[in-house]
Amino acid sequence: MSTSNQEVNTSTPLTSTSNAQTDVEKGRDKVQVKDYRTLSICSIICGLSCLGIVSLIYSVKTRELNKRSPAETSPKAKEYSKKTLKWGVGAIIAWVILILVFPLLMGLLSYLLTFID
Repeated sequence: MSTSNQEVNTSTPLTSTSNAQTDVEKGRDKVQVKDYRTLSICSIICGLSCLGIVSLIYSVKTRELNKRSPAETSPKAKEYSKKTLKWGVGAIIAWVILILVFPLLMGLLSYLLTFID
């Protein structure tokens, strides 16, 4: 045995961290688009519920497209996912703005009514 200047490779190989799941039976990768179901439900409870319902509708459509075509990511599913996120966040932001603006408007109205007397 001769000793050579070979270095022992003790580093760990890089691993991929993606959302892809392998379907063992069919050998295909399933890429799921996020459907933001939790955000949709929270936007109904903690935001403007009419906007939260729109978000939930897009969330359901995204989940159905994920079930229907698991082999490839549908561009329509990505579009619905983006709309779900926008409507959900918009519902919560609109509710926060409404909560902040309403007391200010009531104070302004009260101030203006003092001038009438």
